[in-house]
Amino acid sequence: MKSVLFHNHGGPEVLEYTDFPTPQPKPGEALIRLKAAALNRVDIFVRKGWPGLKLEYPHIPGADGAGEIAEIGESTTGFQIGDCVVINANLGCGECEYCQSGADNLCRNWHLLGETTRGTYAEYISLPVRQLHKVPDGFDLHKAAASALVYQTAWHSMVRRGGVKAGETVAVVGAGGGVNSASIQIAKYLGAKVIVIGSNTQKLSQAEAIGADICIDRSKEEDWSKAVFLATEKRGVDVVVDNVGTTFPLSLRSLKKGGRLLTVGNSSAPRFEIDNRFIFAKHLSILGSTMSSLAEFRKVMDLVFAGKLKPILDTTFPLKDAAAAHVRLEHGENFGKITLDIP
Repeated sequence: MKSVLFHNHGGPEVLEYTDFPTPQPKPGEALIRLKAAALNRVDIFVRKGWPGLKLEYPHIPGADGAGEIAEIGESTTGFQIGDCVVINANLGCGECEYCQSGADNLCRNWHLLGETTRGTYAEYISLPVRQLHKVPDGFDLHKAAASALVYQTAWHSMVRRGGVKAGETVAVVGAGGGVNSASIQIAKYLGAKVIVIGSNTQKLSQAEAIGADICIDRSKEEDWSKAVFLATEKRGVDVVVDNVGTTFPLSLRSLKKGGRLLTVGNSSAPRFEIDNRFIFAKHLSILGSTMSSLAEFRKVMDLVFAGKLKPILDTTFPLKDAAAAHVRLEHGENFGKITLDIP
């Protein structure tokens, strides 16, 4: 099969479009003929590498994917050859106490597809069928692939961890990323008011088009926490979605007393300083999470399929041009999800 892989860490130039053996489905697995894959920030982090990351080389990146079932392993039920499916990249072992209780994103032997195991930048992938969800006839497989990781991540963070409720005000730091665009839509679906802090007018206008009520241009408002404070009649917001990291100090300032800061990542840097006085004096909570349970994944994907949540697509590249797709994502030129077309 054709795939995009790398043998060592580095820039986009380490990505190779080449042949790789087609996997065979094990018992309980299905072989998926991928039609679309979607990029995530983790793809860049894995390609660059970090201390302690252990990969089986060559490594195939990619967490998100959708396609058709091409082959079924022994003792596999619930799916048929030809079914269109979307992949859940949250890989629990299925056996530990967390997986058995439905909290598989807390699995003792947790993996993320494309991070520590080979991923979706390929023509085929074989996975346990619990990782698959059927895609309705006629639904765009690129939209399905683009939805999987970001919508389940945002849903678990905002609904399960953050408890966002109707009537609350949610501030989203950043306008262009996949999790942020999903967070805007989920907040609106839950009945919240949404403030978006973005880097330029173009991305903010796109955020407004998908539901943002108030847009703040941080290129004009360096201390945008003041703008948030004034936009909320000097009350502050109930919730801040901050997956940047280095913006935590301003996010903490933006929260009202008893507010919650939700985070699922750190796109700028993993280490930064915060002023603890804001946390204890304002009774603030910082709530982190990764991915979602399998049940939450199915719930949020069904909302996507029903049109209640609408994935935002940016640019589609052929699989062979994955390196160019990485450049676009790394430069922050996208609004919504970049996808790969797998012919």
